[in-house]
Amino acid sequence: MSDTMKALVYNGPEKIALQDVPVPKIIEPDDAIVRVTTSTICGTDIHIWHGGMPETEAPRILGHEFVGEVVEIGPAVRNVKVGDKVAVSCVTQCGECFYCRRGIYSHCTTGSWIFGYMIDGCQAEFVRVPHANLGMFHIPEGLTEEDVLFVGDILSTGYLGAENAKIEPGETVVVTGCGPVGMCAMTSARLWGPSQVIAVDLNQERLDFAVEKGIADIGLNPLNVNVPERVRELTEGRGADRTIEACGAKGTYELALDAVRPGGNVSLIGVFEDPQILALNELWIKNINLSMGLVNANRIPELIKLIQTGKINTNHLITHRAPLNDLLTGYDVFGNKKDNCIKWVVTPYEK
Repeated sequence: MSDTMKALVYNGPEKIALQDVPVPKIIEPDDAIVRVTTSTICGTDIHIWHGGMPETEAPRILGHEFVGEVVEIGPAVRNVKVGDKVAVSCVTQCGECFYCRRGIYSHCTTGSWIFGYMIDGCQAEFVRVPHANLGMFHIPEGLTEEDVLFVGDILSTGYLGAENAKIEPGETVVVTGCGPVGMCAMTSARLWGPSQVIAVDLNQERLDFAVEKGIADIGLNPLNVNVPERVRELTEGRGADRTIEACGAKGTYELALDAVRPGGNVSLIGVFEDPQILALNELWIKNINLSMGLVNANRIPELIKLIQTGKINTNHLITHRAPLNDLLTGYDVFGNKKDNCIKWVVTPYEK
């Protein structure tokens, strides 16, 4: 193995570059080094690129959604061995701190947290995985890397949105934001048996895609229809039983609150760059429940089983594939929603 590798490095707002950087090394006894075989670009990467998450310090290798092959392990790693093919959680957890003991892994106090945000990420040839015993999961025989590629982040996040919404069979679910996370939320919502899943987005191509693939039953574009009114028309005047905000924007946030019925649940999973107003003078009387939070990625084993049994399939979200060499193009195309790009998958660097 060479001492250097290629990686996509964030050097400050609007400054990213494919650079030669040192190959990561084992630091702690429960570290593993993984050769990244498939990764992605996610919406959070775009937020960081544009300076929307100023707590990310430059230089930082970006990326947090990936699968790969274990090439080195520390002496305390017992759950994986060199040569194993693994899916990796975007959130690392020690399993022992105050928050980990309470199942709030995304706030682990060991200083690791999420790849590409507070520690170096996976848009590289190799990545160091802290707490490897808890954050890596074998890819079962019969499944491809792409089958399980999204379990570490967007599928786990979408599942969190649906789980927090507390969907009951026969209910109406509205998802505001029809990007990859929103579509994963719709896919996950199906597991609870809603009567209809309604997608909301300004991008008509994504709405059409979601309906065509059976991810959503109905697509509503705020440019063409008053979404809260239309939702009420579809629900005997009540509004949606559950709404999931999956974009992190003022418009989708307000629609999620406006479209929910009294006594319903609003689940926020979008990444917001700006503060939002919660109009309690109008909302308190609706008796709604509001939940939010960063994914813990603690459902990965269950999600892999659901993929194995055909209950979940996210492969149709992959619209673009290119090697690490072309990642700057990927940031432009995915980040600016060009070429009908839903999800950009990164294949290994071509030397």
